[in-house]
Amino acid sequence: MADLLNLLTDVEGVAVGHSTDLALGSGVTAIIFDEPAVASCIVLGGAPGGRDTALMDPAMTVGTVDALVLSGGSAFGLDAAGGVQAGLREIGRGLKVGDALVPIVPQAILFDLINGGDKDWGLHSPYRDLGYAAFKAARKEPFALGTVGAGTGATTATVKGGLGSASAVSSRGYRVAAIVAVNALGSATIGDGPHFWAAPFEQNGEFGGLGMPQVTDSRLRLKGTNVTATTIGAVVTDAQLTKAEAHRLSISAHDGFARALLPTHLPLDGDTVFAASTGKHARDDMPSFMELCHLAATVMARAIARGVYEATALPVEDGQAAWRDRFAKLGL
Repeated sequence: MADLLNLLTDVEGVAVGHSTDLALGSGVTAIIFDEPAVASCIVLGGAPGGRDTALMDPAMTVGTVDALVLSGGSAFGLDAAGGVQAGLREIGRGLKVGDALVPIVPQAILFDLINGGDKDWGLHSPYRDLGYAAFKAARKEPFALGTVGAGTGATTATVKGGLGSASAVSSRGYRVAAIVAVNALGSATIGDGPHFWAAPFEQNGEFGGLGMPQVTDSRLRLKGTNVTATTIGAVVTDAQLTKAEAHRLSISAHDGFARALLPTHLPLDGDTVFAASTGKHARDDMPSFMELCHLAATVMARAIARGVYEATALPVEDGQAAWRDRFAKLGL
């Protein structure tokens, strides 16, 4: 893995772009595929918001997507996919239907409307423009983590949430990577301390290298009981998958939520995971697929911890403190 950056762009044929508005306290992340990618998703949170997620069911006709979008803004943020669609149409991308091109851009949103940012945007929300800006910013190179893109306004029960990513290589040489905006109702950290629930899966000190303490405090910690939250993300691999296999991969990636957040999949979370295959490398055996499912869970858990570890507090009054605000002074 020496040539890997531990990011979603480690998968060939994938670009990532952010648009970030710190005053708004929100943003958008766009995942753009060079060629249409086989994709599916599963929603396990009780209060989801999404666009075109129904077509990703394995039983539905459309089998590939041009892009995926993660966004803040709750239901208003669903405008972001329109901005990404505009960018794709501008460059001639989309499903050809007669003389029309229809870019296929499923999206998931998270709730960040009460984090202290200025949400008084007037008649129309800014998310279509933020989506277009995220599309234009998409590159196949290192991208920022933490308080950027869809993770800009994210929070958790204990410290500021954020945008994370992680990657791995299977024993057969297939690459799999995750990207996630961590806005959990629960917590990515153990008790009131600095340690992460995802610690057993950490690679090369990517979120502090603190290890796993003895867990003596696993009490329920929530950032509220009448707010909505939602952690949203995607796993992508370069191994060939069918749409049904992509669906199964998205289910496995939710295991990463359960290993990195406590609790998760709550009635007021909208937890959603997309899974996609660029199909760059042939694969048709079950053992290699089961390993990809395993890695999907571990890279997602690592990405969640990285998103929280890399976050910084929003520049707003009474903004939630970041992990680094609370624990960097300890020399961690």
